[in-house]
Amino acid sequence: MKITAAVVSPGLTGFYFDDQKAIKLGRRQDGFAYLGEPVTPGFAAVRQRGESISVMLLLEDGTVAYGDCAAVQYSGAGGRDPLFLAADFMPFLEQELLPGLIGREVTGFRQLAEEFDRRQDARGNRLHTAIRYGVTQALLDAAARVARCTMAEVVAREYNCRLVDKPVPIFCQTGDERYTNADKIIIKRADVLPHGLINNVQEKLGHQGEKLLDYVAWLRERAFRLGGEDYRPVLHIDVYGTIGQAFADKADRMADYLARLELAAAPLQLRIEGPVDRGSKPAQMEALAELCRLLESRGCGVQVVADEWCNTLEDIREFVDAGAGHMVQIKTPDLGGINNTIEAVLYARERGIGAYLGGTCNETDRSSQVCVHIGLATRPDQILAKPGMGVDEGLMITYNEMSRTLALLRAKGVFA
Repeated sequence: MKITAAVVSPGLTGFYFDDQKAIKLGRRQDGFAYLGEPVTPGFAAVRQRGESISVMLLLEDGTVAYGDCAAVQYSGAGGRDPLFLAADFMPFLEQELLPGLIGREVTGFRQLAEEFDRRQDARGNRLHTAIRYGVTQALLDAAARVARCTMAEVVAREYNCRLVDKPVPIFCQTGDERYTNADKIIIKRADVLPHGLINNVQEKLGHQGEKLLDYVAWLRERAFRLGGEDYRPVLHIDVYGTIGQAFADKADRMADYLARLELAAAPLQLRIEGPVDRGSKPAQMEALAELCRLLESRGCGVQVVADEWCNTLEDIREFVDAGAGHMVQIKTPDLGGINNTIEAVLYARERGIGAYLGGTCNETDRSSQVCVHIGLATRPDQILAKPGMGVDEGLMITYNEMSRTLALLRAKGVFA
């Protein structure tokens, strides 16, 4: 079946674009906004609305396949592609990229996705990750519509995966409302919580880690009080390198502290994302690998999660091969085409490293739905509830898409 037309429309994401560099320079919050001038090119304010572009492909039978182009909250930071504003990129999509899809035969997903993920602009640069992300989502949807099956079935067939009649554990994040939103997550009995946004030593970690210790103990107690004695969520906390800051980047001191966190969390499994940030990929891999070896030698069960400097498919492969983390976050918009996300999950799993199918709060309902299908086919250890920071909306979108898809697959006898 051929693609007969391609249409784009501007959209909003589930969160905001934040100028990370300006925030780190001390821009003061004013309610939900930030005061002062932005410093990262493209930003009109330190915090501004998140934008997306929907890509809709019209097929010969009249059906429409679609995906959403979206970028991470901290666009333009850490080597990422620049700010993604709809008005800046819609003309390129309409005039230069999408006309190349019209008339193309859709016989599957993988080959066409890889072709468009490798596309370059007139200057020989790879396309913005957000564009590659959204166009390949639409291509997966188109392949599923042509085959008259779910997107999960397309991924499973083309990447030799086995579909399993079991949901993927869902990870919910609290944002800065780390107490109220943790209660929401626990009441809804999500599998993994709370992310926590521990991005400041003085205010959130404590100079000796005491504030995070108290928070972990509170989470444990709260999980049992509100969730019941049979509720055993994983505690996964992103600390943005603050443990390294507090303990002078010394592996032995960080390991001592992580062991104390483990005791505070017991009997719940504890994952710590980004315990240290060494400022470059080689240094980061070395630091995380050393910390993992030290924890294992001491019999400490805390799992280290790689995030910073681990952005692309190539990065993920390097971190996995170096043993730089017990788990890697696969931050879906940063990988560009979703074909790379699929490859990343499978690469980590095949080598015994945990796969966290993540992303950003600054995505859309559609990108979240597509990621659910990828998760059901590739079986990561956990998938992020997205978009947004409000818990309820992101969890609803992720959980419901997963539940619907599993019910359809059962009805079709896929698991028989």
